[in-house]
Amino acid sequence: MSAMFSSMTLRHGFRVVVHHPKSSLSAFSSSKLPSRFGHFTPVLFQSQATYNQVRRGCRKEQRARRPRSPALVNRPEMKGVCLKTGITKPKKPNSGERKIARVRLSSGRVVTAYIPGEGHNVQQHSVVLVRGGRAQDCPGVKYHLVRGALDLVCPRLRQ
Repeated sequence: MSAMFSSMTLRHGFRVVVHHPKSSLSAFSSSKLPSRFGHFTPVLFQSQATYNQVRRGCRKEQRARRPRSPALVNRPEMKGVCLKTGITKPKKPNSGERKIARVRLSSGRVVTAYIPGEGHNVQQHSVVLVRGGRAQDCPGVKYHLVRGALDLVCPRLRQ
């Protein structure tokens, strides 16, 4: 770099280029140090692999991410038929009873879905709409039923 610029590499792989005014480039005495608040320009630090690193096999493809709702296959919702309803307990710090339903989707896959809200009218052979989104404290429950769609009624308004 030229005399007007100095460079330093930070901890997370960024390089900061500091611009010093010409007046501060003259002899650095204890009384005249460059300003701490010089002009900072972050430049993304890109390191290249050496030949030996490439031979060793450092360049690997990233693994593809797993879909969060694999049974929906890029659809926002799917229609399904309820096979059975049940109650499950949440994971460790939480307590209570979570209402769930086993649903056969129109694609033929059977999934476990969470029934949100207080009270429900879902029973065997009910036609329901399933959306993605897991129940955070119920293991294995990756889907939600949609209230107010098809056979699952909206919860009553509180008086």
